Amino acid sequence: MHSRDKALQDRAETSSEIFSIKSWVDARRQPADPGKVALRKEDVADPARNGSSHQRRPETEDRREVPIKIPDHLPARSILENEGVAVMRESDAVRQDIRPLRIGLLNLMPDKVSTETQLARLLGATPLQIELTLVRISDHVARNTSAEHLEAFYRPWRDVEHERFDGFIITGAPVERLAFGEVRYWPELQRIFDWTRTHVHSCLTICWAAQAFLHHFHGVPKHELAAKAFGVFPHRNLAPNSPFLRGMSDSFAAPVSRWTEVRKAEIPEGRGLRVLAESDEAGLCLLHDPQRRALLMFNHLEYDGDTLANEFNRDGGPIPANYYPDDDPARPPMNAWRSHGHLFFGNWINEIYQTTPFDPAEIGGSAAQGDALIPA
Repeated sequence: MHSRDKALQDRAETSSEIFSIKSWVDARRQPADPGKVALRKEDVADPARNGSSHQRRPETEDRREVPIKIPDHLPARSILENEGVAVMRESDAVRQDIRPLRIGLLNLMPDKVSTETQLARLLGATPLQIELTLVRISDHVARNTSAEHLEAFYRPWRDVEHERFDGFIITGAPVERLAFGEVRYWPELQRIFDWTRTHVHSCLTICWAAQAFLHHFHGVPKHELAAKAFGVFPHRNLAPNSPFLRGMSDSFAAPVSRWTEVRKAEIPEGRGLRVLAESDEAGLCLLHDPQRRALLMFNHLEYDGDTLANEFNRDGGPIPANYYPDDDPARPPMNAWRSHGHLFFGNWINEIYQTTPFDPAEIGGSAAQGDALIPA
């Protein structure tokens, strides 16, 4: 066994919390084929020749079905299998002589199982091998997820803070009506935000986490709304040439579920911040912070079709806007955002793949890297 394979296998045997999304090429188990190109170290352009250590996009691709490898007992497994997502054994993925993209997910939501399933579904739809590490706040006790689930599949952030990730997702949390400083884990989250600058190639923050990121680095306040922004709203694509929004319609639907907002007029100038998408009804949707290699998504393209229905049935209140046919909760809601959710997350993963260094030790190693990831 090659030393690289042995290292990968050893890591896999001791890390049940890691998903591995299999590449479309099994470099170890199939003979060389010019029509099937895997990302291997020798496939990376020589830095001495072109001054770059970034991965090179394959010129040809075999677009066969891409399986996702997940632990046998993770609840997401049966859900994804029933949806037709190919699920594989861990041992099949670790034999590939390629470097997978390392994606971390700091899950702040109470229902961690639903959130991890939603995001694994979107990441698993991309034709790349991905290791997904589930992360939790170190000392915060989750009330809606069993301790057994957290112990089996999640790592506290203090255990991963010395590792590097190609991408890192931070979810929202139902704490938006509290002042930032009143959130019990706010000091640790601030350290995590700072850590992403030196240990993460691209950070994606969602909903409250996006508001918190913007406040931490830029001092932008959040404001409580007179009524909850709740429903599916049309959004304008302000940057169709952005790699993140490439292929998305000029107007696209996105679910919104929040009690607070940040205002476009309060986004500071001169810091490179760029609004990529917004809504007349729901306000800011997507903001790009290239200096910090970060995307701030204030809404929820990752939601399942029934997520808003579940919130409505749990909390009551006004019917979510533009969601049920004829605003009738007795009728099944229509998922009007599924394709754009897949496209957005696929664009994010693709841009990471094209720009992240092959050597993980180089991630976060220079300010120039931040400028290299996604032009404004």
